[in-house]
Amino acid sequence: MIRRAAVALTALAAALLAPVPAQAHQTDPVVRTDAGLVRGETTREGRQFLGVPYAEPPVGRLRWTEPRPVKPWQGVRTAQDFGNTCVQASSWDPGYERPSHTEDCLSLNVYVPQGAARRAVLVWFHGGGLTAGAGQDIVPDTFARQTGTVVVTVNYRLGAMGFLAAAGLDGEVRDGVSGNFGMLDQQAALRWVRSNIDRFGGDPARVTIAGESAGGRSVCTQLASPTGKGLFRAGIIQSGAYDDCAARTHDAAVHQGADFAEKLGCADLACLRGKPAEEILAAQAGFDWGPVAGGAFLPRQPEEAFARGAARNVPVMNGANQDEGRLFAFAAFDLDGTPLSVEEYPTVMRESFGEQALARYPLSAHPSPTIAYGTALGDTMFACPALRLDRTLAGRGPVYAYEFADRTSPPFASLRDLATDFDFGATHVNEVQYLFKHFGLDSPLNAEQRALSRQMVQYWGSFVRGGVPRAEGQPAMPGRAGVVLSLRTGSAGGNALSRSVGSEHQCDLWDPGVSS
Repeated sequence: MIRRAAVALTALAAALLAPVPAQAHQTDPVVRTDAGLVRGETTREGRQFLGVPYAEPPVGRLRWTEPRPVKPWQGVRTAQDFGNTCVQASSWDPGYERPSHTEDCLSLNVYVPQGAARRAVLVWFHGGGLTAGAGQDIVPDTFARQTGTVVVTVNYRLGAMGFLAAAGLDGEVRDGVSGNFGMLDQQAALRWVRSNIDRFGGDPARVTIAGESAGGRSVCTQLASPTGKGLFRAGIIQSGAYDDCAARTHDAAVHQGADFAEKLGCADLACLRGKPAEEILAAQAGFDWGPVAGGAFLPRQPEEAFARGAARNVPVMNGANQDEGRLFAFAAFDLDGTPLSVEEYPTVMRESFGEQALARYPLSAHPSPTIAYGTALGDTMFACPALRLDRTLAGRGPVYAYEFADRTSPPFASLRDLATDFDFGATHVNEVQYLFKHFGLDSPLNAEQRALSRQMVQYWGSFVRGGVPRAEGQPAMPGRAGVVLSLRTGSAGGNALSRSVGSEHQCDLWDPGVSS
């Protein structure tokens, strides 16, 4: 059943390179990158440069190769529209109603407040289960202006295009372990930031990487990667500690790659590289796509790497949402008109989590069987792993813990058009709209929610600028193990420090022997 929910999440969830035409507005900003000039545009929030290539298009013979620096160009390239989204299936998210079959997608977007100061930099990795999404999923221009930071959002290869491991590919990559192409794309983007961001007003010595869901997991993975050392100074993990940030083993990933090739009827790499993107996309369903441990990029599992001192002295902000699992439970049951029934609930809980969990999550304590199931799912997949990661990282650098707990929050953009009365509460993804324009849309926040949004922007902004996460008139985000800042609206009591988040999420059940 957990697998069913994970599959439901995945389901839920040429670039403009010609010279600028003669009619381009002469006041549009032009910046010289190490590959050539780009022309962005000025908005009411500042300046933005969209669809800037950071690596060569991974097409043709470059499919499933490590990212290569983008080739220099002549003249001025337009940077006023988002680049192509990477290969992915259609979804119900705004802008993703049709699948993308475009492999030429390695671009990033830069948002810069007015002024020439060397500002701290936030680099955002999007979510989407490592099979969907794009940098354009958030528009952080207001966040950049309000916090005085430069924000960069990144496209990276997804699904089979980003994470195929195969014996033949092992011989082509430098560390002998294939399957990390999407993660290496992220590091290539960070190297681009290190080389170029000062020309946009950013400080390459003050880069924070951040992301939500699969983007948060990406941050967790990059924190554990030796080859990422020096590319950033801090990390923000939002709902990304699921599965304890675990990577696939090399053997398992190569075995999966063989099964994938067989599904496509291919016996060699030439055949795989010759398949249209449409066929690759159709064949990738049902496989687990993600990072691979064992090579220079990720010598060991993140949990072990952290225990051995990885990410030492790197400040981390880490958290989850109070009702993470409700989204997955809704997608697994109610979305198709078959809500979990009272009669089915005991069997589903026993099969998914065991007898003890059924006793810990009685129906009498929850509004519906779907929400009861979703509560258990969120606790075991997100809330308790986040607290485990806090403990693992403690002592290696500051770890600031939060929980987004605004149960009045409106469903995020993709859910608002479903005409459902399902109570999503503070579910997965819902915090993103409090920080940025999610899918470029303003969220329908009421006065109390807007106040919380301003506070969260202050917390995140102060952390990105290099300090303790703080908001005016609010408690600072704690940097000591076992204490969590609960982020909630005034109607729910306001932001508060809590020592009971572990017990509220039944973490003694999911982490036997660990006090909650």
